[in-house]
Amino acid sequence: MSPLNPTLAATPQTPSATDRAALKKAAQGFEAIFVRQMLAAARSTSLAGKDDLFGGQAQQTFASMRDERFADIAAQTGAFGLAKQLEAQFARLLPSTNPAGKD
Repeated sequence: MSPLNPTLAATPQTPSATDRAALKKAAQGFEAIFVRQMLAAARSTSLAGKDDLFGGQAQQTFASMRDERFADIAAQTGAFGLAKQLEAQFARLLPSTNPAGKD
């Protein structure tokens, strides 16, 4: 199969530091979303204490905000390790880091 643009196929691309940084940020964002969903599912169970004495809309809002912040911190620090694994998997799909002509 021939490439559509032969000049693009002839020039190997190297991933820049911004590509790796963007990949890391995306992986951390995914981990944060995953942790938020996990916490929301845990809070929606019948064991979460829906008949709480001090419950109400304000309490639910605070719990949601707390869970979001926890998920962001967990993703940034790598507490669960999901972002690191995702980054490692997707980094293999980035173009080779070898300079042109050197193997």
